[in-house]
Amino acid sequence: MKALVLLSGGIDSSTCLAMAVDKYSKNNVVTLSALYGQKHTKELIAARKIANYYGVEHLEIDLAKIFSYSNCSLLSHSNKEIPHSTYAEQLKEADTVSTYVPFRNGLFLSTAASIALSKNCDILLYGAHSDDAAGSAYPDCSQAFNDAINLAIYEGSGKKLKVEAPFVNLHKKDIVKKGLELKVPYELTWSCYEGQEYSCGKCGTCIDREKAFILNGEIDPLVKIREGK
Repeated sequence: MKALVLLSGGIDSSTCLAMAVDKYSKNNVVTLSALYGQKHTKELIAARKIANYYGVEHLEIDLAKIFSYSNCSLLSHSNKEIPHSTYAEQLKEADTVSTYVPFRNGLFLSTAASIALSKNCDILLYGAHSDDAAGSAYPDCSQAFNDAINLAIYEGSGKKLKVEAPFVNLHKKDIVKKGLELKVPYELTWSCYEGQEYSCGKCGTCIDREKAFILNGEIDPLVKIREGK
């Protein structure tokens, strides 16, 4: 079996990669990262470091043009500020969070499916989890979305490729627990929506990430780096 892992450079996808390498061996794993017009490239740099750490083939693709019509706050051309609040607080004011890039996972997975088939992969993995799907913060992280995209890609690939989201029913604390067991080098990862030297600790993803470590009795290594600067 051979797997392609969508690798953003964050906690979820890096843990997903660790699990894939543990299950299939590094020679049977390929990683793919996408540029989508984001405000900074720190997550892409992190993805390269993680892929290099595990010794797997790493690919990158530029999909920025497709998102040029969106005003999502994560995008470099957007005039919106990235919210410094929890996802729950943001959902009190809108149906989805402002950092939801329209159908990003759908596009990423469709693109990755073509590449996965060209690389003779059997499995396509991504790190969607239930915290991101909660309240439709990121609707393309839900179980319903995963089931639908898996069926579409499975049928559209001639039943050669399956999509798996191993964390789709788990919380971020569960992902971190698994990653700690696998000794994922979380100090190499990057989740923060801001592209500063250190993680901000205030955006939705920083808040969720740091809480997940605390719930596992640990301190996020990026917090240690930030506070030790």
